Amino acid sequence: MTATAMPPASAPPPAARPRASDAFVGYVLSLCENKGVQSDLRTGLGQRVERCNYLHRYLVRWLPERPHRDVRRAHYAVAALIAARPRAARTADAQRATSAEAPGWYARPNLGASLAAAVNAQVIKAGSAEGDLHLFARQSSDALHQRLPALTRHLLSGGIALDWAVLLEDLTWWDRDRDRVATRWLESYFRTAAPEGATAPDTDATIPAADIPDLHEENHS
Repeated sequence: MTATAMPPASAPPPAARPRASDAFVGYVLSLCENKGVQSDLRTGLGQRVERCNYLHRYLVRWLPERPHRDVRRAHYAVAALIAARPRAARTADAQRATSAEAPGWYARPNLGASLAAAVNAQVIKAGSAEGDLHLFARQSSDALHQRLPALTRHLLSGGIALDWAVLLEDLTWWDRDRDRVATRWLESYFRTAAPEGATAPDTDATIPAADIPDLHEENHS
């Protein structure tokens, strides 16, 4: 009697490749473990790429040979913002980045959600947060980049975390798709913020999905 051959064990599924933005943030966090490198990266805080002479040696290999202006500036800006964080805060950033319970990409907080969390924690007044978001929606990336260091410093001083990878991708697309990014920030803010005196909506009173018109079909009828 011959032995029955056992089928080969199936190989485990390959691990999902990290998003390029997450990989970049992890790289910058590892760079900041060296105080000298961290100091170099901090010199780019609020600066145009043309004035970030100490950052090129660390970041240029992460970019295409001829990147779009916004791509380059977003990467340099986020690297400088991360480097400006205290060591304990960067350690917390690294732990969140490697958490097995990290939410899916579209559930991760953008700047609007972080501002809402700051309002809920009474770090920022609701009027100031909403005013900032409406102002951003009208500004170019140049103006936005100038405001980010002070704004993120205020959020982080109040214990409000920022998702650097999400911010990186939003900044990358700002001048080319500002309306979409700004709308997503505003939607996230108003979904997350809990203004004083507000009550949660009655979920039983929401519009049934079947009653919502199919806009795709209407636009092509």
